[in-house]
Amino acid sequence: MDSINRDQPEHNRQDLSAADAVARIQDMSDDADSCFFCTTALADSPTGGTRPMSIKKADETGALWFLSAADSHKNAEIAADPAVRLFLQSSRHSGFLALHGTATISRDRDRIEELWNPIVKTWFTEGKDDPRITVIKVTPTDGYYWDNKHGDFVAATKMMIGAAVGKTLDDSIEGAIAP
Repeated sequence: MDSINRDQPEHNRQDLSAADAVARIQDMSDDADSCFFCTTALADSPTGGTRPMSIKKADETGALWFLSAADSHKNAEIAADPAVRLFLQSSRHSGFLALHGTATISRDRDRIEELWNPIVKTWFTEGKDDPRITVIKVTPTDGYYWDNKHGDFVAATKMMIGAAVGKTLDDSIEGAIAP
């Protein structure tokens, strides 16, 4: 993934690893709240194995946690090939994150309890004890992010000033992520 935007000025590139990468994943997943969750098993299908998923948690290792039905296409696709991709956008104009990772499925009752909220009952009508409920953990292996350095207000102000004076006032920052 490091071949993305090699022509980007170095002052706008900041690769992140270890604790910095985990912090970026946590922040962006908290802001995004959901993502496109892509399995590779059906990459040739019309949807490409892609669906929106609610992120329940990003933990201290950078792993992302989801709840899913045992009988879903997604779980079958993960069983066939655990390689997944996640695409997040944390705000309207910034905070983009693409992650590659490995998904695992469990029925960890403690984790289900931790991740549960009443809205999830829409999909699991028997509540926390629904026999169909599973936990998906995605452990990121690498990724790429793009964001702005100083927040949306400063970025928007720089864009307006740049447009008025005919000069690029770039406030973006991007880089590889390696948790």
